[in-house]
Amino acid sequence: MRVYLLVMLIAAAVTYLTTPMARWLAIRTGAVTAVRARDVHTVPTPRLGGVAMLLGFAVALLFAARMPFLSGVFAASSAAWAILAGGALVCLVGVADDIWDLDWVTKLVGQVLAAGIMAWQGVQLVTIPIAGLTIGSARLSLFATVILAVIAMNAVNFVDGLDGLAAGVIAIGGTAFFVYTYLLARNASPGDWSSLATLVIAALVGTCLGFLPHNFYPARIFMGDSGAMLIGLVFAGAAIVVTGQIDPKVVSARQSLPAFLPIVLPAAVMLIPLVDMTLAVFRRIRAGHSPFHADRMHLHHRLLALGHSHRRAVAIMYVWTAVCAFGAAALVVVSTTTAVILLAVGFVAAVLLTVGPLRHRGRPVAEPKEA
Repeated sequence: MRVYLLVMLIAAAVTYLTTPMARWLAIRTGAVTAVRARDVHTVPTPRLGGVAMLLGFAVALLFAARMPFLSGVFAASSAAWAILAGGALVCLVGVADDIWDLDWVTKLVGQVLAAGIMAWQGVQLVTIPIAGLTIGSARLSLFATVILAVIAMNAVNFVDGLDGLAAGVIAIGGTAFFVYTYLLARNASPGDWSSLATLVIAALVGTCLGFLPHNFYPARIFMGDSGAMLIGLVFAGAAIVVTGQIDPKVVSARQSLPAFLPIVLPAAVMLIPLVDMTLAVFRRIRAGHSPFHADRMHLHHRLLALGHSHRRAVAIMYVWTAVCAFGAAALVVVSTTTAVILLAVGFVAAVLLTVGPLRHRGRPVAEPKEA
């Protein structure tokens, strides 16, 4: 555990220290988010936070490769470097979008290429743990991997609408997933607790934690598409990798559930981003718009319209993420009955916090006058 916490600390420290540099770069290149009708922020804010996040993640992996405890992880496969390569490519696509505002087709092509590189180098969904099924076709495995990675990238990108929201959601959900993968490695390999999935998710959580102090309301910098797509792809990579650790003979069905859900939906950790993305896509298509057409009807916009402050709206999203993620991870350490009870209590608390006493009415939810 101490090795993973060290990796997390390195990722957090490097990200935190390099974020001011990313802010300076954003200002110099014009990667600044103007105030638009659909936005919540009130002053132009630099983006390109993803550059610092990529540096933090990369340095953490480089240090981990030199640690004896994790040497077997890097010797066994090049999956860690495959995730880093895919993350670097999609971060570059995000940087281009943050500076020049690429059209959605170009961004989607970049996402597919980044996910394809990751899959081509060995990070592929080949098994479905809960059913014990193996994807027999290499093409189908590649296709499934790319689709899941693209969904994860866009889910994080869609939810990135309030200061500190996306980084906090992934940090909280990632922490629950980190606990799960660590306990899974202990149960599946009692003599060797090293785990690629645990390493990757530890570096990802550290990256998000290092960025958050700069991104909390009022944010001094946004992660931009470069950061949102990066952490979405890295999370997808960790979730796909963990399926290779699951041996139905050693891991019970209730333990495999939290890994199955993040791969297929991924509901256990990314429920809030996925719900927000799904509602947005259906809403925009029904209105005759592109799925990537901007509006002010995301979940966080609705919380503001209910009367919650910016900070409270973010906190409520954090609570919902914690309830979903830790509720699923609890299946590893407690009985199913206890886990369901804890999940129910958390759900009630989250509902009360969401619809509880409000100080004022927020701005109405409405379509912006400009895209």
